[in-house]
Amino acid sequence: MVEELLGAAVGVGVAGLVYLAAAARVVKQYERGVILRLGRLRGTVRDPGFTLIVPAVDRLHKVNMQIVTMPVPAQEGITRDNVTVRVDAVVYFKVVDASAAIINVEDYRFAVSQMAQTSLRSIIGKSDLDDLLSNREKLNQGLELMIDSPAIGWGVQIDRVEIKDVSLPDTMKRSMARQAEADRERRARVINADAELQASKKLAEAAHQMADAPSALQLRLLQTVMAVAAEKNSTLVLPIPVELLRFLERGAQRPPDHEAIEESEPDTTPGQPPQK
Repeated sequence: MVEELLGAAVGVGVAGLVYLAAAARVVKQYERGVILRLGRLRGTVRDPGFTLIVPAVDRLHKVNMQIVTMPVPAQEGITRDNVTVRVDAVVYFKVVDASAAIINVEDYRFAVSQMAQTSLRSIIGKSDLDDLLSNREKLNQGLELMIDSPAIGWGVQIDRVEIKDVSLPDTMKRSMARQAEADRERRARVINADAELQASKKLAEAAHQMADAPSALQLRLLQTVMAVAAEKNSTLVLPIPVELLRFLERGAQRPPDHEAIEESEPDTTPGQPPQK
């Protein structure tokens, strides 16, 4: 009798261990458990830790709640200004409602991927090439809204969307390079012309100053000679100001002082008439 009781106890214990092993489940910290009992949603979402289910009746689905980084394959399209481009992006999303991610959509990862590809092609068709190259932040926000709208019903929240790269045809790259080079050349010419204008104004002011004080030109000439002589050159080019030549010309045209005095004083010798 005792042996039968011990055998029954051992059998019950073994059966209990088998049941416990079949019913025991462990939900990790970054996961949530959704239980379907005979195909129907049962109770609330199971929190991380140890949990039990009814074997052969319940089915536990573990949903990852971490942020998922999903690359979007490169999509080729034509922009609004008729330029063919290839654009790829990356989507960051996470599950916020584990029950909706299991019940409302068959595969939320695949659904988010297809929605991201479709939205990216739509963004390409609505944007200009300059927006894709320089105004990506605005496009990222628009792309995020387009993906996030249907994803709310799937229990998924779009955290961020980034456009990674924009590939252009080689002909378009060469055209843009020529345009950039022409623009840089235009700006260089404008800067040079502005510098010439400012220099001409300063030179005009200096010319007016020298015209008021002719000695300033002589001082400037001496400074130039000193600057050239400091370099120990064997040949020295000395410019002669036009004002100096005019001064010498006026000196040559003026009669000597004694001739001017004789012409101004008439001969007063007695007995002779004055010479004219």
